[in-house]
Amino acid sequence: MKSLAIAALALALAAHASNAHAAEPAWPPKIVKIIVPYAPGSTPDLVGRIVADDLQARHPGASFIVENKPGAGGNIGTDAVAKAAPDGATLGISLGGPLAINTLLFSKLPYDPAKDIAPITMLTSLPSVLVVPASLNLNSVAEFVAAVKRDPAKFAFGSIGAGSLSHLTMEAIAQRAGAAMVHIPYGGSPQAITAVIRGDVQAACLPAIAVTPQLAGGKVKILAVATAQRSRFLPDVPTLKESGIDVESDAWNALIAPAGTPPAMIKQINDEVHDILTKPSVRERLETQQIEPTPSTPGALRARMDAEIKLWSDVIKRGDIRIN
Repeated sequence: MKSLAIAALALALAAHASNAHAAEPAWPPKIVKIIVPYAPGSTPDLVGRIVADDLQARHPGASFIVENKPGAGGNIGTDAVAKAAPDGATLGISLGGPLAINTLLFSKLPYDPAKDIAPITMLTSLPSVLVVPASLNLNSVAEFVAAVKRDPAKFAFGSIGAGSLSHLTMEAIAQRAGAAMVHIPYGGSPQAITAVIRGDVQAACLPAIAVTPQLAGGKVKILAVATAQRSRFLPDVPTLKESGIDVESDAWNALIAPAGTPPAMIKQINDEVHDILTKPSVRERLETQQIEPTPSTPGALRARMDAEIKLWSDVIKRGDIRIN
């Protein structure tokens, strides 16, 4: 009798495990929508389409569709992910603004990144650089700061929008250096670098890929990179910290899902995207745009989101920066 009871228990446990496994939703479903909260042609859009193309090749029976939902500093697209069903049919590309910094800039967001978003993985990072017109004849950050302090009325800085990373980084540089400058926002990197070339503004902190093609013309000069270490794309350019300004900033992208997405599904997507980002062909494609693949665990992405809030809260408060 005892042996029969043990056998029955073993069968019951096996059946329970089998049923639990069967209850786990399969991924991917027939259609997977990847929402990008910025316009076509933007860096998040480029990264999202690279990931979508490779996932499509891995899962020919499914359709991976990139949908652009720009607006409100990335909030509209990120909110669409947050409010989607947690069934693996909706993923999102997002970044430090809508996942962290915008909680400090907006009086109210339609979603809570801490509660409504399930982190999957970091995707990429993109170095930003401090660039000035070559006509200023400045060769270092120290010379730049001295010039601003000497005649602040002659200096304004451009950015790719109020509250953007390029705005906050320049504001942080000004605060650390004790050198006030006027802020002039533009609609994007092309407009901002054009303003630097024309001398309409005297500085900007922009993605390196927006600046390096302009170096051959001799109209602009890169003084520093804003990353923690020197960029391998610009190994001879010092960091801001090396140059005496303790500011670190890089533009990063991440893959997210709605909160409540099953952990097993999150792990599967994380594993697949990690494989994608470590493929030589994908790395080469990204590196032509000076984009560094940076896959991570979901926990590391959550920690990065929290760190961004701590990093920028004082800069935003001191600069009295608000979007609404």
